[in-house]
Amino acid sequence: MARRGSTREPAAGAAGSAGAAAQQLADELARQGGPARERAAEVLRELGAVDKAVYSAVASTPTPTLDEPVRRLSNAANNSGLWFTIATGLGLAGGQTGRRSAARGVVAIAKSALPRRRPDRAGAGVIAGRNVRMPSSGSFPSGHAASGFAFAAAIGRDQPWLGMGLRFLAAAVAYSRVHTGVHYPGDVVIGSLIGASTGQAVAGVVDRLLPSRP
Repeated sequence: MARRGSTREPAAGAAGSAGAAAQQLADELARQGGPARERAAEVLRELGAVDKAVYSAVASTPTPTLDEPVRRLSNAANNSGLWFTIATGLGLAGGQTGRRSAARGVVAIAKSALPRRRPDRAGAGVIAGRNVRMPSSGSFPSGHAASGFAFAAAIGRDQPWLGMGLRFLAAAVAYSRVHTGVHYPGDVVIGSLIGASTGQAVAGVVDRLLPSRP
C-alpha cells in the first residue's frame, strides 16, 4: 500500500522556468558585450542554476512527516492572515507597547511583484500531498516571505525577544513556500531581505507619527 502523502505529480522534465529571470538578465548583459558584463552574465547564469538545483532537491526529497504541517503553515500565512492574527492578539493583550508594535507590523506588510513565472511543480516532481493552491501572481519576490519578515522586523523594534521568535516563524513560512512548490529559493531569499528592510523603515515612520508616551 502506498504511503499517504508520498504520491508525486507526473514528472515532465526540468523544473519549469527556474532561473528564468536571471537567465533573461544574463542574456541582455551578454548582448551588450564587455568583459565586466560577460562576467556578470556568467554569475547570473550560475545563480539561476543553483536556484533550480535547490528547488529540485527539495521537491524530490520525501518528507511525509513534515508535509502536512508545512502545508498548513503555508496556507495559514495566505493574505498575511497569520500576521494579522498575531497583531490582533498583541494589540488586545500587549498594552500600549503591544498596540504600537501591532500597528508597525500591520503597516509593514506589503509585496512588490515582478514578472517571474511560477515553478512547474509537475516537472520538478513535487509530492502531490504537499500541494497548496498555486497563486496567479508573479513568483518574484515571495510575498509570504516579505510580509513575514517585515512584520517580525517591525514588531522587534519595541519587543526584541518577540521579534526574534517571529523571525523564526517567518523563516518557517518562507521555507514552506519552497516545500509546497510555489516559489523558488531565490524568491523567498530576496523576499525576506526586502521584508526585513521594509519593516525597519516602516517602524521608523510609525515611530515619528505615533511618538511613545512617557
